[in-house]
Amino acid sequence: MRARKVSPEVFYADELVVRVDCDDVTSLVAEADPMPRRRTRLCTHRSADDRLHEMLVVHHREAYVRAHRHLGKAESMHIIKGETDLVLFDDVGKVTEVIGMGEFVSGRPFYYRMSEPIYHSLMIRSEWLVFHEVTSGPLRSEESEFAPWAPSDDDASAVQAFLAATAYQLRTLRSRTSR
Repeated sequence: MRARKVSPEVFYADELVVRVDCDDVTSLVAEADPMPRRRTRLCTHRSADDRLHEMLVVHHREAYVRAHRHLGKAESMHIIKGETDLVLFDDVGKVTEVIGMGEFVSGRPFYYRMSEPIYHSLMIRSEWLVFHEVTSGPLRSEESEFAPWAPSDDDASAVQAFLAATAYQLRTLRSRTSR
């Protein structure tokens, strides 16, 4: 696969018919591994202005996905490799639902589509998570909103505290629902 690097974490495919194989995923993992945020994405759409955005996304277990929601657009995700918890939050940061997801052969849900502006994040459970994400374009920052109670990527201690608090909420929620 031919791709051009547009930022340290983002590549755009340069083929008329984009094909992705195991070697391409291995290359994306290799690109993500030394990155500070430990993630990369391959955009298979031509530009940020395209009406349909399809991406192959790679996140390491240590990658932080800041809770966010999409205003006026849907998002879908299909797990290719790995396991994660899709965590849904209410407007004040309380976990309302957790959906354990994995690749098809795991027997867990491997796909979701979210059409409403619900705050969500990922808690990655495997060393690497590889997924296909689809949303409508063009890319406009005002159509995504970070949760005001979720810390920015650049505040490491606040991120660790947020992740620990979220993990506690997940354990509490799971223990209540397993009774």
